[in-house]
Amino acid sequence: MTSHQSTQTMKPATAAKKLGVYLEATPAEFQEGVVSRTELNALQSDPPEWLQELRRNGPHPRPVVAAKLGISIAGLARGGITEPLTTEQIDALKRELPEWLQKERATQADVRKETARIKAKNDERAAKSDGPRS
Repeated sequence: MTSHQSTQTMKPATAAKKLGVYLEATPAEFQEGVVSRTELNALQSDPPEWLQELRRNGPHPRPVVAAKLGISIAGLARGGITEPLTTEQIDALKRELPEWLQKERATQADVRKETARIKAKNDERAAKSDGPRS
């Protein structure tokens, strides 16, 4: 009995998300086709020039923009950023450091602190419950 393994494919939008690029900025042949798991792995391990260029200069999708600015995606929306940005635009925002960006970075820092505090508390609680029993 032979097993037939079907090739896993994904929509271009899914592949673009996994690659961290803005779909509309990818080549037409990428946008119009389907991407197999093998093709995705090849793109990740040996990115073609168009992918290197997109990753380097953008335009970048919102999750990448948020990460580069050190804020949340919701923080981007609160700051009025709804469109993809290029690396140059992101760098300009970092230099200008508008008030909304400062506020969002502070909010993100508070969220990280709170997350760390909760994790430490949960770890401590778990350690106590795993302790010696009589």
